[in-house]
Amino acid sequence: MYLLYSILILAFFVLTSPYFLYQALRYQKYVGSLRQRLGYLPVSFNFDGDESIWIHAVSVGEVLTARALAADLKQRYPRFRLFLSTTTMAGQQVARSQMRDIDAVFYFPFDLGFIVQRTLRLVKPRLFVMMETEIWPNLLRACRRRGIPTSIVNGRISARSYPRYRLIKPFFRHVLDDIDRFCVQSDQSARRLRDLGATASRITVTGSLKFDSLQMPGIAPHGRPRDRVLRFFRLPESKPVLVAGSTLKGEEAAVLRAFGRMRAVSPQALLILAPRHPERFAEVERLARDAGFQTARRTELPIDAEPRVDVVILDTIGELASLYQIAQVVFVGGSLVDAGGHNILEPAAFGKPIVFGSHMQNFAEIAEAFVGNGAAVQVQSAAELEEVLLNLLTDPVRRARLGAAARALVEANRGAKDKTLAVIADLLPVASPVVRPFRLVQ
Repeated sequence: MYLLYSILILAFFVLTSPYFLYQALRYQKYVGSLRQRLGYLPVSFNFDGDESIWIHAVSVGEVLTARALAADLKQRYPRFRLFLSTTTMAGQQVARSQMRDIDAVFYFPFDLGFIVQRTLRLVKPRLFVMMETEIWPNLLRACRRRGIPTSIVNGRISARSYPRYRLIKPFFRHVLDDIDRFCVQSDQSARRLRDLGATASRITVTGSLKFDSLQMPGIAPHGRPRDRVLRFFRLPESKPVLVAGSTLKGEEAAVLRAFGRMRAVSPQALLILAPRHPERFAEVERLARDAGFQTARRTELPIDAEPRVDVVILDTIGELASLYQIAQVVFVGGSLVDAGGHNILEPAAFGKPIVFGSHMQNFAEIAEAFVGNGAAVQVQSAAELEEVLLNLLTDPVRRARLGAAARALVEANRGAKDKTLAVIADLLPVASPVVRPFRLVQ
């Protein structure tokens, strides 16, 4: 089965190579990362051959979640280096700019036997940690054969992926046997893992690390903005701001229509539009201009000045979370189209009223909790989105009620970090401090 899996991976690379070549030529994607994906890390990466803890996080969301663990792992295991790998370029950029407790960042290798063996020889992990549900059979098999303990943390088996895993259940059961511990977000994910063949004693329901990874708002010293990005958005508190985060194709047009109605009520309103994928920045900018709005990119804004436009396209990586704090209303994308939704916890931490669409399969438990506790509004269509956004703009009492409930729900659900660290300590015991004897010299 593993041989067949490896053949399928090779076939996938051959079939998709024209796409990757196009992305490389058009957007310069994958060019600089190919050597690392083949297992060739820089000589300086682990020059002394130190043992390490290796965390793998696919993209931006998983990298930001890993923040909940990084500082504690660094403190508890000072003898080991702490490495983090990502799959996407965006994840790599955020990891390099925001993960100060990580010793080095690299691209995750292709899951072929000879490549993962080469990577393991260089990384020298004493523990391999996968954020959420990144399951790579050849790498996990190689870790088991080398005696390297492995764990999934903040794991989940979504409604979308569960039927796919069931189709390959006989093979998938063998893969799950190579994972020593599962830290999952919910009882539902635990049940699905057991059904797929995971041993019940290896599964621990910890809750979601996303709550613990949030950097809760604090008071800025001397009244200065806490985040550099806010220096490009010096706005009066009374200015209505709609932030549409992580939007996908098919959602921006609906947001722009809703914003047009908001502008009819409040001509000073500002829309900050953050497409999920960088390659769509230009496309979304054209959409905003074609809709009749004066538009600029975030990278074009002057520092320490109020943006003199109607719409700002956030064409940077890693700044969206900070900008939620200046919003009066937040729409979280990937939910109005059938893409499974995106993280709603970042605006919730700032106590903002949150609106999202009906397609929240990837965050089903969190979305259900927020709607059930009156901490967010879920809409079923673009037309309903327009009505809800307009209503929230004109109803400060409802905005305050939704925002307060969202913040309270975030604070009530923190605590997954300690449970996860306890599981990791079972796999890699924390060394006791060495007390050296001494002589009293007279």
